[in-house]
Amino acid sequence: MTQAVRLLSRQPFTQAYSSEHETTNVKNRPDPSVLSPDISDPFSSPHLTYSTNGTDTFPAPSSYPSRKYAWIHIFPEGRVHQHPRKTMRYFKWGVARLILEPDVCPDVVPMWIEGNDQVYNEEREWIRFAPRPGKTLGIWFGENVGGARDNVFTELRRKWRELVENERKQRNTLNGAEELGVLSEGLKYGKEAIELRIECTKRVRDEVLKVRRMRGLPDEDPKNGLVETWIEEGGKREGRMKDGSLVKEI
Repeated sequence: MTQAVRLLSRQPFTQAYSSEHETTNVKNRPDPSVLSPDISDPFSSPHLTYSTNGTDTFPAPSSYPSRKYAWIHIFPEGRVHQHPRKTMRYFKWGVARLILEPDVCPDVVPMWIEGNDQVYNEEREWIRFAPRPGKTLGIWFGENVGGARDNVFTELRRKWRELVENERKQRNTLNGAEELGVLSEGLKYGKEAIELRIECTKRVRDEVLKVRRMRGLPDEDPKNGLVETWIEEGGKREGRMKDGSLVKEI
């Protein structure tokens, strides 16, 4: 998620580390670990790699200046969800981070994709890896609802910046030691931060629903967009669910 936020922004993302400045955030220092060594550049960002689990190491895509303000395609349900009535699950809150945290509001183009359940139905048998021929795929695009102009996220981004500034003041990090895309505990779990992410995610989902409606599908039950609705699935995470949908982790 940190890399995604940075790809939607521009450098610098961190404060360059110097052993002479003890005020620099410890998380901002290069990791010299033999298992997961960082590639560091003392003249720019100290982190040119990232890790998914604290052990592996990959080159950081956001470290390339040419990739600033990149396009990122996301599937906000966070899993395969094939429903006979073409309804959606709730959207994961990570989508809100990609809108609230970058230095400018990214372009947000809602899309509706249909037909994957026919080409790659989750209950398909042998040959499972092969797409089913003769099926129809469709993609519908909505208008850009983000960008630099005033938009549906402008007020939410203003409130987010205020939260970040208040957090910095409380933690005495006004000198820029905070890293873009790295959240403090307060910004992760604070009541206001959570409420902002919920509202931002809802607005994104509402824009996708507009495209779904434009495609000609009837409005779905508003409860489908609530996390609480899907808790009723219980502990089952894959397979055919009670509502007739097919779900698979990705």
